[in-house]
Amino acid sequence: MKRMLGLAAFAVTLAGSATAQDITTYSLENGMDVVVLEDHRAPVVVQMVWYRAGAADEPLGRSGIAHFLEHLLFKGTDTMAPGEFSETVAANGGSDNAFTSWDYTAYYQRVAADRLELMMKMESDRMRNLRLSEEDVLTERQVIIEERNQRTENDPGALFGEQRRAAQYLNNPYGTPIIGWRHEMVDLSLDDAMGYYRKFYAPNNAILIVAGDVDPDKVHDLAKTYYGPLAPTEGLIDRARAQEPPQLAERRLTYADPRVSQPYVIRTYLAPERDPGAQEKAAALVMLSELLGGNGATSVLGQKLQFEKQTALYTSASYDGTAYDDTTFALVIVPSEGVSLQEAEDAMDGVVAGFIKDGVDAEQFARIKMQLRASYIYEQDDIQGLAQRYGEALTSGLTIADVKAWPDVLQAVTEEDVIAAAKDVFSGKNSVTGWLMRSDDAPDTVEVSQ
Repeated sequence: MKRMLGLAAFAVTLAGSATAQDITTYSLENGMDVVVLEDHRAPVVVQMVWYRAGAADEPLGRSGIAHFLEHLLFKGTDTMAPGEFSETVAANGGSDNAFTSWDYTAYYQRVAADRLELMMKMESDRMRNLRLSEEDVLTERQVIIEERNQRTENDPGALFGEQRRAAQYLNNPYGTPIIGWRHEMVDLSLDDAMGYYRKFYAPNNAILIVAGDVDPDKVHDLAKTYYGPLAPTEGLIDRARAQEPPQLAERRLTYADPRVSQPYVIRTYLAPERDPGAQEKAAALVMLSELLGGNGATSVLGQKLQFEKQTALYTSASYDGTAYDDTTFALVIVPSEGVSLQEAEDAMDGVVAGFIKDGVDAEQFARIKMQLRASYIYEQDDIQGLAQRYGEALTSGLTIADVKAWPDVLQAVTEEDVIAAAKDVFSGKNSVTGWLMRSDDAPDTVEVSQ
């Protein structure tokens, strides 16, 4: 199991980029971790509070609570009326929002640097002092149901994605959609929301990240003033989720819908995530995804299938290792007119097999490494993006040292590492292959087989 962050007070400097980034971290007595990313080029600050709890931490049968609570947190507290939080941010010339994933829920404000204290005062207030009524719950529950209607029920690709993910994860909660299954969302209650809130929205389950034109000592003082008095959740333990059993058979499904405009094939494989102190396998998978399908014009799949054979209109490969549990590696092909889904799938498999047999093109490999190095340098100019990178990593079980080391770990990947990663991940037994098609192209029965 991955360890919680447990940061001690120290300051480090991220070197090797065009702009040095000073990073200071410390922990408050109530268990809240604080990360300060200094950037004095503009009088702007971003405050982000990340909770180590997301959709994958919901009780079984009550899906959607994490996202539901994200909405409800913009309601009132003992000292703020519903909507007052965002209105105050806007009145001070700033912007705010929130987002939910399987592994975390995060809230942020971007404001002038001299407004940081006000942001801390309000954010700390709603961490422990949320006040909800039955009317709040009924109103916001209808909002999230309508959100699901618009983004999922009215989008065949989104419905297809839910079915594929559920087939990929039989036991781990990553198989449950973040927004929730509709039949469970309609029954979410005030008790559901407040039970999740009281357990997880606590200083000892949160990471405060402040990025921008700030002094670390002043941030520390403000954090102790506003977050320090908050009571932690007693008995909160490390996340221990249900894990996947060994996948012994390939899984396949087709999804047909008259609204589908462009059929395609997608295959996802269970793949290891980035682990603290052991990110090498994940780094090799990043390089593999870039080589195979990172760019349609220069990638292996793009060159072979979009340009040489013109079998595909679009191809891609993707992998995101920032997750608490096992993640996925994906391959996608959108066939050209007149090419069947079976022909497209076979062509994709042929190119992948040829890549493993022939090995990595050294020139392409060097170019991708240089592009990745450049992208990390450019990212130093985006304080909000930088704060988000640290927040996603730390709430997924990684450490400050892991985030700092990641660019160098990527650069250390060899051609042999990439091929070894490909052989390891591309096993038919750990895959789910999905066909999205129009209704008139579908077989008489839609099958989900294992």
